[in-house]
Amino acid sequence: MAENTGGATSTSRLLRAEDGRGDSERGGARGRPREPWKGEFVKSIVYAGLDAIVTCFSLISSISASRYSSVDVLVLGFSNLVADGISMGFGDFVSSSTEKDVAANERAVTAWDVTNHGGNEQEELLRQYQALGMDINDATAVVNIFGKYKDIFVDEKMMAHKGILPPDEADEPWKNGLVTFAAFLVFGSAPLLSFIILIPFTNNDSIKFVGACILSALALALLGMAKAKIAGQNYAFSMAITLFTGAIAAAAAYTLGSVLKNVAGVQD
Repeated sequence: MAENTGGATSTSRLLRAEDGRGDSERGGARGRPREPWKGEFVKSIVYAGLDAIVTCFSLISSISASRYSSVDVLVLGFSNLVADGISMGFGDFVSSSTEKDVAANERAVTAWDVTNHGGNEQEELLRQYQALGMDINDATAVVNIFGKYKDIFVDEKMMAHKGILPPDEADEPWKNGLVTFAAFLVFGSAPLLSFIILIPFTNNDSIKFVGACILSALALALLGMAKAKIAGQNYAFSMAITLFTGAIAAAAAYTLGSVLKNVAGVQD
């Protein structure tokens, strides 16, 4: 069992590793798509950052529409930020842990099937390759080669038949949760900074809210640029989509807060 685990880990790392030599050989090819930026926690940072900015700014918009003071905005804003950050971080940890456990269980099932029904498993993989357009002779040769190496065959069967990557024992879900929590706090603080920075200069809550709008827009633009860099997308388009998403959420929150204030009969 330990041998199989070691083989799965090695294969998984090879599957996830960047082929540096291949990249250098293809680097001079014309029309090659932009190389995306790679990172272990990219998904956690982008997802948490976008959610934090939109959530926090939407809360500020709703509170400002209800004519609460800047102190109320800071208290409610930071309280909500920390609570949501903890929830997001723990959710990412649970999600990553569950995904890893599912992959490990699926690999155990696939390994059992390969051990006890090797012929049927090879035939299924052969049909899978044929369905993808591979010649019958080439598919047979590939399957026969994989059949000599059980760990590699199990991992390939998981990916080709079930669409699941083999589990990587080096993955640590708690790191994903921690990064998500930190990213949520850092990006979510941007809309609130205006209410702190402008304290020595003005007591006008409307000015502070405008400052929050500007800081939120800058943070969303920065996150849009990061998303474009990561995915190899157009910078302007990515920034526009990110800003549009934040604007729609903030407008909805501000409108709802104003409407509810009027319905409740709250006076300024």
